Amino acid sequence: MWMTEIPPFLPFFIGALLLLLTRGMLRSAIMIAIPILSGVHLWMVPEGIHLQFAFLDYQLTPYRVDKLSIMFGYVFHIAALIGIIYSLHLRDTMQQVAAMLYAGSALGAVFAGDLLTLFIFWELLAFTSVFLILARRTQRAYDAAMRYLIIQVLSGVILLAGTLFYAYENNSLAFRYIGLDSIAGWLILIAFGIKCAFPFAHNWLTDSYPEATVTGTVFLSAFTTKVAVYALARAFPGAEILVYIGAAMTCFPIFFAVIENDLRRVLAYSLINQVGFMVVGIGIGTALAINGAVSHAFNDVIFKGLLFMSMGAVLHMTGRINGSDLGGLYKTMPKTTILCIVGAASISAFPLFSGFVSKSMVMTAALEEGYDWIWLMLLFASAGVFHHAGIKIPYFAFFAHDSGIRANDPPNNMLLAMTIAAMLCLAIGIYPQALYSLLPYDTGYNPYDATHVLAQTQLLFFSALAFVWLNLKGMYPPELRSTHLDFDWIYRRAIPNVLQQMFSVIWKADRTLRDDLKLRFNIYLGYFAGKNDRLSILLSRNYPIGSMAMWVAVVLAVYLLLSFIE
Repeated sequence: MWMTEIPPFLPFFIGALLLLLTRGMLRSAIMIAIPILSGVHLWMVPEGIHLQFAFLDYQLTPYRVDKLSIMFGYVFHIAALIGIIYSLHLRDTMQQVAAMLYAGSALGAVFAGDLLTLFIFWELLAFTSVFLILARRTQRAYDAAMRYLIIQVLSGVILLAGTLFYAYENNSLAFRYIGLDSIAGWLILIAFGIKCAFPFAHNWLTDSYPEATVTGTVFLSAFTTKVAVYALARAFPGAEILVYIGAAMTCFPIFFAVIENDLRRVLAYSLINQVGFMVVGIGIGTALAINGAVSHAFNDVIFKGLLFMSMGAVLHMTGRINGSDLGGLYKTMPKTTILCIVGAASISAFPLFSGFVSKSMVMTAALEEGYDWIWLMLLFASAGVFHHAGIKIPYFAFFAHDSGIRANDPPNNMLLAMTIAAMLCLAIGIYPQALYSLLPYDTGYNPYDATHVLAQTQLLFFSALAFVWLNLKGMYPPELRSTHLDFDWIYRRAIPNVLQQMFSVIWKADRTLRDDLKLRFNIYLGYFAGKNDRLSILLSRNYPIGSMAMWVAVVLAVYLLLSFIE
């Protein structure tokens, strides 16, 4: 049937066009209707290739559906709907159109069956999402957006280079398992890694997400990194290097998140931490591990979106987002407080919450495959995420010291979006089989056995005890009014300072050399002019005219010499 040939990105692109032509309630209705109708349509689409055509000597497949892609398709529709409801109070056309195009680009990427189509949507992700940062209309947002765009475009250029090598080596553009046995594979891995926020390539995320608009950050947290996770799961399952990269990703953000004051930046570091669990699962590559990575990506879109929405609500109602400026908001923002706690419990993997039923799959797979040290790192990371996202976020935003701020709960549309996300966190945690039935593999995994529940409960209990003890002893890092740089110190401070000093020396040497040559030339010119009046007349007694005449003569002489040589 022709309906099955309509790719999911198309309704979103058409919707973006309609938003330019409508206003008010009609625009809001269109925004809500598009992800609902597109999601229902996707639910009815069978697996298989639904759109394919020849391009030069290659077969392009813009629309392919299988269990891996459809999982991300479902959660992207959910994320788009929640984000749209959250942003209904806005009257900013640029944000609304950009969000619709951004969501459509993410869907286009996960249903792409060839590398060329993937590259097109890969770049569209960058160009559409940057407007969600620019829409804040501050100098900091503009600077962050430019850095974000440069990194994202670089990722696309590397992906294109890898695609060209891959096409040459395999005479195919099919997006399937690629592996790391060729230069094409390594280039494509690097491109995916940049978008996935691998260590040393992660600062675009922590730099830009906190500078985006309140609603823009919600959309940003859902799509870019998850598209990269999908791409890794498609092209590099079982690549062992990903196990170690992912383990590093789970651990290093913890230290920055604990000392960070900007609570949205804390969540940005937490996002890298959670993506690390997914990367570890992909690197292990077993059925259980892949299921864990995919399901955790699904859950992370929802509970991380909930946390970003709750902090966005705080920023929207108070105008502040630093932990040092907040506190005591539970008194006047009780609904936001409760919803934030649900998100915090989910990301911390409390039993009966969504994070528990997916994170435990990755950790179990690590033990089963003999990655004992990796399991210990994941255990440490689990305790760390409970500290910085599970406790720190709600504690310093809503409890801690009383800041004296008396802001109310946000508009109803924002509360509704957060409520939907919170209900999903609870529903998936209580009844995980609904999620497991959609996963690529049937493993028969049961998260609620005594070992998993007791181990996780003990971990959370002792982590909470450690937080309380450190606070009572005054040893927990205080919330200071400061901005922390990690690897971005290299390109935001070190490189600009080095370049400034280097060019200062170069310009000074250049100025000295030019002044010296000019002086010597004047001396020689005056000498020859004084010796021969005819030469003086030829070159003119006026220096600028004489100099110009001489250099014209020199250029003509060189040109004639080169012509003679040829």
